[in-house]
Amino acid sequence: MTDPVVLLADWLRGILIGAGLPQFWISVVMSMIGVVVLATVLLVLDIFLVWLERKVVARFQDRLGPNRLGPFGLFQPFADVIKLLIKEDTTPGGADKFLYNLSPIIALATVLLLWAVLPLSPTLFGTDINVGVLYIVAVGAIATLGVIIAGWASNNKYALIGAFRSVAMMVSYEVPMVIVLLIPVIFAGSMGINHIVQAQSIWYLFLAPVAALVFFVSSIAEIGRAPFDLFEAESEIVAGYNIEYSGMKFGLFYAGELLHALTIGAIFSALFLGGWRGPGAEQVPLLGLIYFFAKAIMMYFVVMWVRYTVPRLRIDHILSFNWKFLTPLALALVICTAILDKLLAGVSPFLYWLGMVVLNGFLLYLALSAARRSARQERMQADAESAEIHSTGAATAMH
Repeated sequence: MTDPVVLLADWLRGILIGAGLPQFWISVVMSMIGVVVLATVLLVLDIFLVWLERKVVARFQDRLGPNRLGPFGLFQPFADVIKLLIKEDTTPGGADKFLYNLSPIIALATVLLLWAVLPLSPTLFGTDINVGVLYIVAVGAIATLGVIIAGWASNNKYALIGAFRSVAMMVSYEVPMVIVLLIPVIFAGSMGINHIVQAQSIWYLFLAPVAALVFFVSSIAEIGRAPFDLFEAESEIVAGYNIEYSGMKFGLFYAGELLHALTIGAIFSALFLGGWRGPGAEQVPLLGLIYFFAKAIMMYFVVMWVRYTVPRLRIDHILSFNWKFLTPLALALVICTAILDKLLAGVSPFLYWLGMVVLNGFLLYLALSAARRSARQERMQADAESAEIHSTGAATAMH
């Protein structure tokens, strides 16, 4: 009973063997059952996340949030789902109907696909491929494609502007995110997510805190959450790329965004927080499952915290921050980490940890110093231009 999921899977496999199915079809049926169960659990959890996010933002803004329908307002998300299901399904005139209807499916399906390589416990994972990190990068990029398709296929200029913004920002922030993903790979010596989790006798957050921060910030920008929600800026472009979507099609976009935020927490947990690892997790795999989701929800809370406390940034500032700060910092981190990893091979774990922490602190100091110098120069240039404008205006007035 320490691993009820595996116990139930063995029971189902025994039934299929007793029915006389060949081994190939047993594997196919068990895989399909696993996919359906995992997707169902995540979608039900997604409904709970709607309630959780609304309650959290209410507390941040000194409100109550949903508290009428059901205990503590827990039934409110189900009422919202029913409302979305019965709303009129419209398709804009002139829209590419196939791509228009395909985009919401892509937005949610790609998020579910990311969970296929995440180890939930020592014995519970979808598939253990040796290029799991590469899989996450590839599947995560498909979500960007779904946003672009939605904006283009809607036959709406505001939706297209939102899609253009997604190209400028989401693709840009994938660059530092992909770069720093190499750092857990260097530490573990493998691109397999399960192997990376098992190799974390010390959480990689403590070995490479700056790399973890760069990955976290880039991930928030890549999924388009505030303060990086430029392609869905309601006050500027009327809800962005999904303005023409109504009913459950819009609901799929919304569900995909919420679940993607939790997925970022789960990926961060696996790469930098030890995943399912914790006291007694190897002896009691159910504990590993609890540890994994506790870490993922903790990081999801941080994502919410950032979203509801930091104001939206200008798009030129966002892109400058990426290309002039995050990307060079990520490149320097990967290069220096790879070199130091070889130089410190064979030393004690404490010296290895100390060397990596000092390296991260030194590179962060250099990056912040360069950012301060650049900001100071821009302010001086802006002040000089302002003074020149004022002097010109004064001379014109005197003339």
